[in-house]
Amino acid sequence: MQHYHMWFNLRDSRKDLEFADAVAQYLNHLKDQGKIDSWTLTRRKFGFSPPTLGEFHCVVHTRDLAQLDDAFGLVATRTGEIERLHNPVYSMVTDFTSALYRDFPDPQRAR
Repeated sequence: MQHYHMWFNLRDSRKDLEFADAVAQYLNHLKDQGKIDSWTLTRRKFGFSPPTLGEFHCVVHTRDLAQLDDAFGLVATRTGEIERLHNPVYSMVTDFTSALYRDFPDPQRAR
């Protein structure tokens, strides 16, 4: 399993529920298309986190790098329905940081 982590702030935190709805529409569309397996959106609580990480944290889960690459490939087209869903999310985000993690130990790892 691949875990694509994203940390960010919102340009206007008063639009937090609007943002959450837009993320749900966008990522559920990717999930319905089989481009991702699942996702979560969380918000920092009581200011607990390193200052370099944003107030929001989103994790997208894919079964492998090929599925993640397929999702990126679709989003990169910047056309049609995917762009209509991606644009409201992207335009509300600032201070973006990301990381890619995998389950460990890897299932194919010899012991």
